[in-house]
Amino acid sequence: MVERAADIGDVARRVLLSGIGLGALACALLADTAARAESLPEALVKAYQTNPQLNAERARQRATDENVPQALAGYRPQISAGLSVGLQAVRDQLPGNVIQTATLKPWQIGVTVTQTLFNGFKTANSVRVAELQVQSGREALRNVGQGVLLDAVTAYTNVLANQTLVEAQRSNVAFLKETQAITQRRLNAGDVTPTDTAQAEARLNRGLADLNAAEVNFAISQATYAQVVGNAPSQLRPAETTDRLLPRSREDALALALREHPAVTAAGFDVDVASTSIRVAESSLMPNVSVQGSVSRARDTDSTLGTFGTDQASVIGQVTQPIYDGGTAASQTRQAKEVAAQSRLVLDQVRNQAKTAVVSAWVANEGAKIAVSASESEVKAAEVALAGVQKEAAGGQRTTVDVLNAQQDLITARARLIGAQRDRVVASYTLLSAVGRLDVKTLNLKTPDYLPEVHYHQVRDAWHGLRTPSGR
Repeated sequence: MVERAADIGDVARRVLLSGIGLGALACALLADTAARAESLPEALVKAYQTNPQLNAERARQRATDENVPQALAGYRPQISAGLSVGLQAVRDQLPGNVIQTATLKPWQIGVTVTQTLFNGFKTANSVRVAELQVQSGREALRNVGQGVLLDAVTAYTNVLANQTLVEAQRSNVAFLKETQAITQRRLNAGDVTPTDTAQAEARLNRGLADLNAAEVNFAISQATYAQVVGNAPSQLRPAETTDRLLPRSREDALALALREHPAVTAAGFDVDVASTSIRVAESSLMPNVSVQGSVSRARDTDSTLGTFGTDQASVIGQVTQPIYDGGTAASQTRQAKEVAAQSRLVLDQVRNQAKTAVVSAWVANEGAKIAVSASESEVKAAEVALAGVQKEAAGGQRTTVDVLNAQQDLITARARLIGAQRDRVVASYTLLSAVGRLDVKTLNLKTPDYLPEVHYHQVRDAWHGLRTPSGR
């Protein structure tokens, strides 16, 4: 029994030494691959530039920008031109039964210019609504950007954590395989009972199952990383937290979120949109004043054959006052008021959600710090316990199952530490997102910031043109 326990202790020591050797080899390889390793900021830059969800939201915002020149068109004249050409046979019966026939080739050309002078301030309020929609859309775009960056952080840390867990499980399987092989040889020599080999085999199969689960999770995290970032992960460097960028207290975080979070500011702009839309609806009840000028030339259009051609020019002013439209405008006004009330309630809801998100993120971040510290202490204690059990096993005071239990405690503690370190990074970025500052500028990423106002100014005062500023 003493010899068997000593052999098991030797196995544990050899596996521990091999783990140290693998660690040294990993350090050497790390220096060699540092040049091609990808850091978290680099992954965030790729996601910010290439993520389809974010680029689709940018395209949506560019489409929203076009609402402004469409509204501004209400200030501009409407010009139309017309041309008609035909063939007409005429047979006129005159007094005295005189028949007059002719074949005419009538044609007419004209230009009409219409300018609205007053439409109940509908155009001004429509422009205001469009501009507020642009502001709301920009905040929505910023919110989507925060979500994409947070998804990239989560995908990055998941790959790191799962890769580390796979390596830990492989080391555990190597230990269990060697332990099982030695126990089997001892059984063949008659030094141990079948119970020992069954225990070693059971632990080995558990280790293989844990390794398989870790490999599956690693493969899934790699696929998710490629979806979010745009390329498969290669050598990933350890990720750092964003503690230096976070508010100092929960109260500061709450105040910052209510003031700067894009979801809150977007909801505020939506309230302004709905309030201004009431005035747009009310304009349908007010008078409309317009002036219309036209010039035209017509030839062979008189079927009486009394006139060969007509040239006309006119300027007409028109005032229209709606009296009753069946109740449509009144209903639209009431509807706009209810939508405005709804938008104010939504703003209150979004503010409450922002508060909840900040509190949750703050508590999670603080809890992650404690979890990392506790897990590190647990790993150190488990390593000391394993070393003690190994020595006691070498002296015959411990059995095979004691060493296996100590090894299982250590691998479990390491798995918890890996998860806690991953949660620590994600929690800090989640808190930064909850206060509304997870963006390129705050993170100081090495990529140009996407500026939606550039496209807005390119199209705002465009009077014509079918091509977009990008050339499409």
